[in-house]
Amino acid sequence: MKSLYLYVNLFTVLVPFIFSFHKKLKFYLHFSSFFKASILIAVPFILWDGYFTSLGVWGFNENYISGIKILHLPIEEVLFFVCIPFSCVFTYHCLQLFFNLKWAERIEQYIISVLILFLFVTGFIYFSHLYTSVTFISLAILLLLLKFYFQVKWLSSFLSVYVVLLIPFSIVNGILTGTGLDSPVVWYNESHIIGLRLMTIPVEDVFYGLELLLLNVFFYHRFLDEKTKKGTK
Repeated sequence: MKSLYLYVNLFTVLVPFIFSFHKKLKFYLHFSSFFKASILIAVPFILWDGYFTSLGVWGFNENYISGIKILHLPIEEVLFFVCIPFSCVFTYHCLQLFFNLKWAERIEQYIISVLILFLFVTGFIYFSHLYTSVTFISLAILLLLLKFYFQVKWLSSFLSVYVVLLIPFSIVNGILTGTGLDSPVVWYNESHIIGLRLMTIPVEDVFYGLELLLLNVFFYHRFLDEKTKKGTK
């Protein structure tokens, strides 16, 4: 059981890594773009994670982790910020290859605008709940920038993929938050969350995961574009 969190990370990334070399998928060709994006985004998220851990917003059950720590965080938690994005960006890559997931511009603008408004309002209503307010408000700002400032073309496609990703998300995060266990791998301070849970998963985790992956995909596309431009010179 001391290796449970580590096993969750490894099993999450194992199948996507193997299939990255499939001749129809060829995700291995994008490894450099992914890992540059992943490391870039992992750093602020690890700092955020470590700070919230020090404040007691959340914490880790010593029964399920190896005891090896980096910046006062379990090594498993640090690996989480590479393993989970890898499997999710791989899934995004695959679905993009085979399906047209883009919404009509009018629908996308309406849904994104409503989501931004919801996140801002909820974040300020629960301003005293650290996890809720920081996650919801920062995600609202990110969506605002992606849609109306950077005007990315892949936003609706990724949101479609994220709906699919919520299925494995519920399994992985369910285990980490205590589904089927005597106690959770990761615990949350109830005074810093709304209290609404999907099984054992705080609803904030859904939006935290969305923010983490949006940032990974944003820089993944940036590095892919740079690689393509260099290749055409």
